[in-house]
This record gives sequence, structure tokens and C-alpha cells, in this order.
Amino acid sequence: MNPRADARQRLVTELQSRGVRLQSPDQEHVSRRGGAGPSDHQAMVIDGETLMVPVYTQSAWASPFSLETGPDGHARLLRDAIPMADITFARTPQFYALSTAEGVPYSHIATLHGTDVLATTVLQTCIRYESRRKTCKFCSIGQSLAAGRTIAHKTPAQLAEVARAAVELDGVRHMVMTTGTPATSDRGASVLCDSAAAVKAVVDIPIQGQCEPPDDYRWFERMKAAGIDALGMHLEVVTPAVREQIMPGKASVGIDEYMRAFAAAVKVFGRGQVSTYILAGLGDTAEAILTICTELVALGVYPFVVPFVPIRGTPLEDHPAPEPAFMESILQPLGLMLAKAQLRSVDIKAGCGRCGACSTLAGYERAETH
Repeated sequence: MNPRADARQRLVTELQSRGVRLQSPDQEHVSRRGGAGPSDHQAMVIDGETLMVPVYTQSAWASPFSLETGPDGHARLLRDAIPMADITFARTPQFYALSTAEGVPYSHIATLHGTDVLATTVLQTCIRYESRRKTCKFCSIGQSLAAGRTIAHKTPAQLAEVARAAVELDGVRHMVMTTGTPATSDRGASVLCDSAAAVKAVVDIPIQGQCEPPDDYRWFERMKAAGIDALGMHLEVVTPAVREQIMPGKASVGIDEYMRAFAAAVKVFGRGQVSTYILAGLGDTAEAILTICTELVALGVYPFVVPFVPIRGTPLEDHPAPEPAFMESILQPLGLMLAKAQLRSVDIKAGCGRCGACSTLAGYERAETH
């Protein structure tokens, strides 16, 4: 990595760990509070790269980074009042202005992530979230539902309607379908199949489905046949003791079961089209994360490592964000590992790894290929 690129990579890695202070309400653009996926973030574009940057967290309120908005509406990123970069914001998508015939706003059915990703939580309820003993302590899937910003179950017809509008009006390039885990052994695979088939019937858009490993691996073939192009099964935490502490319900699905499911899924979706999401900063050591990433890469699974962002209203809302040096100690060797294995984020057909906005991993990966 050349010195200039290295300095920029350190800057954006620090920015994602520390967040940015918004100095006035008019600096809020396409941001999300609560819900599944990247929440309490602001989508910012720096040098053509979209980053999801924390703005509503305790770390962000104390961050050395802030924004300065000029009279022309353009913004500059400041670090301790020193200008660092010009930025732009993701615009509010046109499909947000529309509603279904029943009066449900399209934004309650699916939302824009980054600048070109349509994302939805098909089931906004989860058997783990509904139990205080079993809930993942970082999860806020129920917050947006309680606040009336979404609906509990998005029907296949609703998802197809919104997806077509997002592609036609806003040029959305791929779609993420995640789901809360239902009380069924397929762990959400069935509802993802129905949803993906409906979307693909009306618009040609790559789709990533996200669920826990189903009990029957034949669901992978069914999801592929339904139109799901890439699959995410998210570990989030990789050390068994930390998993039991942070997500006591989900920890009942052990690491070994995930690894078996990953191997089976790669046979169906292909090398690099299966991924997992790992939250750095919840207690796993850098060594533990890199060790399991080595195993995942050997299987052909893309390990998308992101800095943990505490979300208000969750049991971990006061948990500190990981230090930039900690993130760099993981992302730099992981980027090298991915480059050597030729597992590239740009080759993923759809999903979090393809978007890349919640982590600076892709930057380290690209640096190692040049």
C-alpha cells in the first residue's frame, strides 16, 4: 500500500470506529435509527466510496470528526477542526415518496442502504428477540416496528412492487433480504424463497438472502432456485464463551454447525457467493477473528468483518466502539488473505460484502491486489 493510500485507509477506518458529530439537524440525510442492519449511521460518499458512518452513538458524540456544511450545501469532513476531505451524502430515494394501494409507505417495506442497495427485513420479529433471556444484546430489530417505521411481515407482492420501483426510479443495483428467525426449523429460508421468487418475477436484480443455517441443507437448493444469488449466514461473534454472553439464544447454533452449513452452501451458490458478518469489538480477540476467517476463506466463504456500532435502546448501547488500531490489526491481514485467495468483494453478486459500506475491508483487499 502506498503512503497516500495508507493514510486514506487509516482515516476512513478511524472514521468508522469513532463516528462523526452532526452539528445541526440539516446535516441528517439518509440515516437510520433502530431496526435490522446498519442503524444509527449516515451514508457518506468520500472520494467516490460510500461509507456507513455512525452518527447517533456515544462514540460519535465525542468524536474528533465533525462536518462543516457550506452555503452551497457541500460538506467537508473535519478532524479537530482541520479539513480532511470533501463529502457528499446519499440522496433520499424517489421510491420513498410512494405507497401501496393499501396505504403502506414503500419505506416501511424496504429501505436504501448505502447508495445503491435495497434492503428489507421480511419478518420484523424474531423468536430470540422476543425472549429477554435469548435475545442478541446488540439487536434492535424490534425498535423500528415499535416506532411504526415498518411492518411486521412484508408480503412477496409488496416486496416485488417496491423492488421494481427502486430499480426503475433510483437505479438500485442489488437487494438484501434478511429476516428475524421464526419458530420453524428452516429458520427463515422458506419465507426468503417466497419473497425472492416474487421479486425476480417482476425485476431482474441480484438478491442476497440472509438467515440462520436451516435444519435441512436442501433449502440452499430451493433458495437458489427461487432466485437468491448469494447467501449470508452471520456468525457475528466467533468465540463460544463470548457468543453465549452476547447472544445466548443464537449461540445454541454452534460454530461447528455454521461451518458445516457454510460448506454445504458453497457447493450450491459457489465460491465467494456465501458470506458471514462478524462484529469486531464485542470481546473476540483479533487472533480469534483471523483464525476463523482463515477457515472460512479456505471454504470459499467471504468473512465480512465490521466494527461494532452500539445502537441506542439495546443492552449494549453503552458498549464502546472498537479502537481503529484494533480494526486495522484485523482488516489489513484479512485483506491480504482475501487477495491471495482471490475472494473479491466486487465478485459477490449481491449483499453486504458486495456493498462494503459498513467496513473498510474492501479497501485493504484492493490495496493488496495492486
